[in-house]
Amino acid sequence: MARFVLVSNRVPLPGQESATSFTAALTASLRSHDCLWFGWSGKLSDSPSLDVRVTKRRHLTIATVDLGQRDYDEYYNGYAHQTLWPLFHYRPGLTSYNRAYYAAYHRVNALFASQLAKILRPDDMVLVQDYHLIPLGEELRKLGCKASVGFFLHIPFPAHQVLATLYNHRRLIRSMLAYDLVGVQTDADLQALRDYVERELAGTTTVTEVTVDGQTTRICARPFGINVEDARQQPETPAGRRQAERMEQSLAGGSLIVSADRLDYTKGLAERLAAFETLLEHHPEHRRRVTMMQTVIASRRPGVAEYDELRRRLEIEAGRLNGRYAEFDWIPLRYIYKRVSRSATAGLFRVARIGLMTPLHDGMNLLAKDFVAAQDPDDPGVLVLSRFAGAAQALSSALIVNPYDTLETANALHVALEMPLDQRKARWASMMDAIRRDSAEAWFAGFAQELALK
Repeated sequence: MARFVLVSNRVPLPGQESATSFTAALTASLRSHDCLWFGWSGKLSDSPSLDVRVTKRRHLTIATVDLGQRDYDEYYNGYAHQTLWPLFHYRPGLTSYNRAYYAAYHRVNALFASQLAKILRPDDMVLVQDYHLIPLGEELRKLGCKASVGFFLHIPFPAHQVLATLYNHRRLIRSMLAYDLVGVQTDADLQALRDYVERELAGTTTVTEVTVDGQTTRICARPFGINVEDARQQPETPAGRRQAERMEQSLAGGSLIVSADRLDYTKGLAERLAAFETLLEHHPEHRRRVTMMQTVIASRRPGVAEYDELRRRLEIEAGRLNGRYAEFDWIPLRYIYKRVSRSATAGLFRVARIGLMTPLHDGMNLLAKDFVAAQDPDDPGVLVLSRFAGAAQALSSALIVNPYDTLETANALHVALEMPLDQRKARWASMMDAIRRDSAEAWFAGFAQELALK
């Protein structure tokens, strides 16, 4: 049986908790496979070693390399997060078009490829993850790699007019097409990829293939999911139960709206607070009866001006909202800026009447799926979900909203708070069916099966 080689910018290092749904889901999906996971160690070194460090973590072999400070600044903080991240999330006004960043991006991908090639076997199946590593497949081919190599983009694939604002966009996407198989999250992303190939690269496309200059690449839309049973168990852990009990006591019979995100301008955090304030303004019957909990995890890139400004704005808006509506015995908004464990977050999800997940643009949004999985089947909460999250395609039984329209979102919150139990149960059951169908294990098995068709 072929060995699976997973490549991502970050890897789950031994002794570290899987802090995100993404890492936890990937790790869980690999449990029954012989797998090597390769990526950056998370360490910076003035003289980074070119040696690959290999460790064991239960069923996984972990292989890592260090980065130098300059590579980190220009590849990770630069091209990956100041160029590709905002652009692929439809924010060209926040995009850096620094050519030095692009050179570093290719330099680091070439470094990763050279180190990975040393430990690859001819019959390996290589699965490369996300926007940090788009050119990696092309670099592996240059080194003579004959293994099946696939790529999966976890963030949105933008419309061709947006992507065309990048000075080297054709070079970037041509490198993506060096893979045997390219996967994206949704049908909309797949259509955007086909449109780009036809309009910008003068290629031809079918439902499952794109061809440019005689080279054909298979394409697919396969939504990434969560490990459902793991997510179902999180509220039952000691930390999950403790958090749920504390929250229920503090609510004193009131309803909870819960929202959790990393600090990022793509998440619609300010719009979310505005929607909650609009709910209190337009539906005063919910005052003193509902509380919103917004947890925010610090960005992985401290010191970025846009994130610092967003944090200041959120803190100001949270204080202003509470100053306007709070009573001596009721605070409408609880805003917490710190890391909350997955289990504690799941405990909050279990208690909540509403999960409010309204990014301005998101490849999938696994937290929405975590929220649904954490619910009590006998008394489930309601998911209010952005139409611009990839998860909205499958979770159509959520209350789907435009996050830019704060009144629409506020009205959806009102509907969710008033929704009778039988409707909540029916919506939850439909979403659970979708989550189980699109689980992390199903994603891995399906993508690997398609990659094996080479």
